Amino acid sequence: MVQLRKWGWMHHLARHCVACFLTRGDLFVHWEKGRDVFERLLIDSDWAINNGNWLWLSCSSFFYQYNRIYSPISFGKKYDPSGNYIRHFLPVLKDMPKEYIYEPWSAPLSVQTQAKCIIGKDYPKPVVSHDTASKECKRKLAEAYELNKKLNGLVSDEDLRKLRRKFEEDQSEESKSKRQKQKLID
Repeated sequence: MVQLRKWGWMHHLARHCVACFLTRGDLFVHWEKGRDVFERLLIDSDWAINNGNWLWLSCSSFFYQYNRIYSPISFGKKYDPSGNYIRHFLPVLKDMPKEYIYEPWSAPLSVQTQAKCIIGKDYPKPVVSHDTASKECKRKLAEAYELNKKLNGLVSDEDLRKLRRKFEEDQSEESKSKRQKQKLID
């Protein structure tokens, strides 16, 4: 995202990774939010291509392989094992050893100190656990696709609103349960 804000452009694989993380992969944010950001920041933005790509990559239409999720960690390791891309666009991580560049929060404090990058101070902690969030997104998408199949593709706006409310209630219950468990621990 730093590259996008700085240059107004990013490689298509980076666009894929961002779209997956925001929508079906981790955060379960509506695809239109990402589309709007790309529309505003991309110098090569094209309305039809931008909308089509966000629909496709969010698995909201055309594409039902929602179980194929880009891992923000393994995706980078595969295409840039040394982490040069990260070091270039996130100079705060430039001294992080190669083995921690894609998971700096997993580096021992001594390594973070030596790299002059303390997680939670110089660089943010992860917003979600990819393993947990991606499983939850897969579950929600499977439920939405099952509803679509059950209604033979005739899902109404009201059906989708009900499903969204159910997901929000599930999330609220999960948060409440975590808070109660934390109180027991404290």
